[in-house]
Formats: sequence, structure tokens, C-alpha cells
Amino acid sequence: MTTRFDPKGKYFTKVVSKIPTPTVIQTTHGRIHGMVHLHPEHRLLDELNLPAPFLAVTDARVVDGEEEWEAPFLAVSKNCVVWIVPQEEADDEPQ
Repeated sequence: MTTRFDPKGKYFTKVVSKIPTPTVIQTTHGRIHGMVHLHPEHRLLDELNLPAPFLAVTDARVVDGEEEWEAPFLAVSKNCVVWIVPQEEADDEPQ
């Protein structure tokens, strides 16, 4: 890996820092519980507005009707997202 420095001493690498955020995603086919990795200072909405067509989810648990399965990584098409919410807000919902 190469590291570049600018004249002021700031360094640049190819590594992008992201913050794992527990999230619930409702899609047209089911519900996904997992970690969405946000850029610092970004909200979930900001990630959805990025030009990439997919949203990366790690440690995913998918519930589709009676079926439930897990995957270490899942690429979710943004076209299939109905709603998305941080897990802590989903836990606050009245039952």
C-alpha cells in the first residue's frame, strides 16, 4: 500500500474509514438486519443517495416470510429498498 503526503503533512491512503451501523432494511422481498458501513459524517440517507446501485450489508440476517437465513456479506439493490432505519430506532418502535 502506498501513502502520499501533501505539502502540509496530511497523508492519503486507499483505505476508506467507515463506521459500522446496525440497521434494519425493509425490501420488496423481506427484511434485512445487518451492518451498513457509513462514511464518517454520513447518515443512512446519504449512503442511499450515493451513485452506487447497491448497498453493502455485513453480518446480514434475512427474514423472508417463514424463511430466515444469514450471510456474512450481502449486496442489496437500492431499487428494492422500501425503508431503512438504524437498529436502535427500530427497537424503540411500539409493538
